[in-house]
Amino acid sequence: MAFKREDNHKKESVPESYRKPQGSHSRSRLKKKGAMPMPEAGYRTSKDDRGKHPSGYEEVLVHNTSDLEQIDPETEAARIASKVGGKKTEQIVEKADQEEIKVLNRGGY
Repeated sequence: MAFKREDNHKKESVPESYRKPQGSHSRSRLKKKGAMPMPEAGYRTSKDDRGKHPSGYEEVLVHNTSDLEQIDPETEAARIASKVGGKKTEQIVEKADQEEIKVLNRGGY
């Protein structure tokens, strides 16, 4: 769940980044029904799932095809670095398909 700053949808100058509501009559600070939720201990994920991709895999950043050799296909998935171009991305995706490694940002390949 993404916690957003209160009333950020009303003005463009107010960013979404969360800040604790300080107002004395603030609906979210008073935890009124229908108001934006505030972060609390109960929202935290379990230690096993923390930091993982929603698919359940751990992300491994890949810059070239040799990086794929270090990935365990059962627990890890590849994320191609943003600096990698189209040709090399295509090569990485091909090799990942052969080794049955999941690629999280395949693009159109």
